[in-house]
Amino acid sequence: MASVSCSLLNLPSKMRGLTLTSSSSTSNFASLSFSRNISHTVLLQGRLSLSTVQRRGVVVCEVAPKKVDSVVKRARQSEKRRLYNKARKSEIRTRTKKVLEALDLLKKKSDAQAEEIISIEKMIGEAYSIIDKAVKVGTLHRNTGANRKSRLARRKRAIEIHHGWYTPVPQESA
Repeated sequence: MASVSCSLLNLPSKMRGLTLTSSSSTSNFASLSFSRNISHTVLLQGRLSLSTVQRRGVVVCEVAPKKVDSVVKRARQSEKRRLYNKARKSEIRTRTKKVLEALDLLKKKSDAQAEEIISIEKMIGEAYSIIDKAVKVGTLHRNTGANRKSRLARRKRAIEIHHGWYTPVPQESA
């Protein structure tokens, strides 16, 4: 019967010599039993949690204090929020990419009409809406949202100038 010893530095003195023994003679420690009843009762009461990791033939046992319920809840909420924010950011990137591709296609057309930009303006409006909602709920910082909206507007303005649909008004010096 193989025996694994765990040295635990931050546990009470009566639990420092926690010994785990394997009930099988093979090297994988599928079922572990405790040689001290006091340790077993502490684990059963939920004050500590035990995790074993097998690396290169050595079994590492870690006994850590059980996580507080508020920590578990915070982790659960953070994961939920992370997935929500990830989806929202992905939608922003997708909408922006579609607008920029449509603008590049319009720029390459030599016989483009001014009415063709109306559908792109509708796409830009939808992208603005998604960006504004992301800023509102805190997924994006307001400056980041403003920069992304500005990038779309500048690209649209460049297309309009390129085709001659818009002529910038020179600014007067004060």
